[in-house]
Amino acid sequence: MPRFNVNLSILFTELPLLERPAAAAAAGFGAVELWWPWVDTPTPQHSQLTALKRAVEDAGVRLTGLNFYAGRLPGPDRGALSLPGAESERFRANVDVAAEFAGSLGCTALNALYGNRAEGVDPAEQDALALENLVLAARAADRIGATLLIEALNRPESPRYPLVSAPAAVEVVDRVNEASGLGNARFLMDLYHLSMNGEDLPSVIERYTARTGHVQIADNPGRGAPGTGSLPLMDLLGQLTRAGYDGWVGLEYKPGDRPSAEAFDWLPTESRAAR
Repeated sequence: MPRFNVNLSILFTELPLLERPAAAAAAGFGAVELWWPWVDTPTPQHSQLTALKRAVEDAGVRLTGLNFYAGRLPGPDRGALSLPGAESERFRANVDVAAEFAGSLGCTALNALYGNRAEGVDPAEQDALALENLVLAARAADRIGATLLIEALNRPESPRYPLVSAPAAVEVVDRVNEASGLGNARFLMDLYHLSMNGEDLPSVIERYTARTGHVQIADNPGRGAPGTGSLPLMDLLGQLTRAGYDGWVGLEYKPGDRPSAEAFDWLPTESRAAR
């Protein structure tokens, strides 16, 4: 059975941010991940960072993944690093802040969402800016011994996001590794997003497991817990394990019309406690 963590930016959101790590621990989880929690600022006050760090430590859970600043998530934004002007500058201001916070908690993966296409801007210009900023992010991740993750989203929900296939995301991984010389960029394989794109998931697993640094799951349709849709998620996770994947699997699904603590009945308690 893989190692599971719970994403506190989509589960337990009925609770204030600082109460979520303890709620995850009470549900039996030993590890959590987060999108950037402060959607309005890439540089929150030191007291806010300290309070969240304390909440994670007091809960006795491990932070295993953190997104860099990406604008309003959930919402229309899908990243800032490829957007010319103020948003790109906000991403740059966030890079060291996010890496330092992640490193203080022993976090080993930082996710950098690529960013939507901007109207009236040459895509090649955005791609050049993205590569420049991803290299900065890769260097910051390297300083704390972390992996930089590059994620494909899905076209129906993110029509202006350019990385909407596994090959597109892996191509960016390769460009970043070549430009940085660090080799610490990896593919974030989100089975929900890839399924929404109509990709052949067994084929993606066969081709890209060796390039994968993190996996996230939700069922499809609905982005709910495993068993609420039609994806054979347990079979796919078994294939990942047989292919050699031994990293974290993030639970990034919506709990539905029930408290988040009740959305894990599909997962044996002993599979939640890994740290």
